[in-house]
Amino acid sequence: MDSHHQLYLSTIICLILIHSTVAKLKDGDCEVCIAVLTKFNKELTDAARSQSIGLIEDEFRAFCKKTRGRDERFCYYIGGTDTAATGMLNEISKPLSMHLPPDKICEKIKKKDAQICELKYDKEIDWNTVDLKKFRVKELKKILEDWGETCRGCAEKPDFISKIEELKPKYVHEEL
Repeated sequence: MDSHHQLYLSTIICLILIHSTVAKLKDGDCEVCIAVLTKFNKELTDAARSQSIGLIEDEFRAFCKKTRGRDERFCYYIGGTDTAATGMLNEISKPLSMHLPPDKICEKIKKKDAQICELKYDKEIDWNTVDLKKFRVKELKKILEDWGETCRGCAEKPDFISKIEELKPKYVHEEL
């Protein structure tokens, strides 16, 4: 009976450990979700948070209109854009009204739609050492797109490089 009791306890402990590791976010999981909700959470006033969940959703939609890149894609997935096919805003508005931290909200969202947590930010460019001549035109266009800029009249690679160099002081804040 004693060995059965130990086996039973061991099984229970293993199940608890497995459950806790599945439910928790791993380092790097939901990177975009956490970042977007953290930014939005900072903008959200306590007055808006306490009035209604609908007001939080309206403010999130307004917030999403200012987003670009992966942040905009997250807004699309969660239902914060006009073109979104799904509507999961209640999955963030209610927890935000109760002051739940963004990482916990993203944990819950991941259980409903894992695709949302697969969004990752592109690697940051080291502007001190980068050689734009080694980039493809597609990558140069992406840099401009991420900045919300276009290159009218650009036909060849040097045109895009010139435009990026021209705009670089506006968008790249180099650390001293």
